[in-house]
Amino acid sequence: MRSLVPLTVCFVLVGFACSSGEPGDEKAALVKRGKVVYETNCSACHSPDPRKDGPVGPANACASAELLAAKVLRNEYPPGYAPMRDTRAMVPLPHLEKEIPALAAYLRSLGCN
Repeated sequence: MRSLVPLTVCFVLVGFACSSGEPGDEKAALVKRGKVVYETNCSACHSPDPRKDGPVGPANACASAELLAAKVLRNEYPPGYAPMRDTRAMVPLPHLEKEIPALAAYLRSLGCN
């Protein structure tokens, strides 16, 4: 049991060394998570590069969380939004509700103003 103490201390120190504790770490983690969500759920229709149109869906880089929530969860557009394509080809993906902030962070990280 005594031999586990140095090993545990080592893991804790490595964990602290790998994280600066900066607020940017949380944002970077959110962007990274959003990229995985996008690649797993969106890229087949929208394109692996969100800045380009896909075979079915339009480019969606810089999409707001409001637009993503409306479109991804309900296949609607927010009030006053002018769609790039006025189609209903997308099916709602309600299982992604908790991932909207990460997805929005990733899409907004792609050189948006």
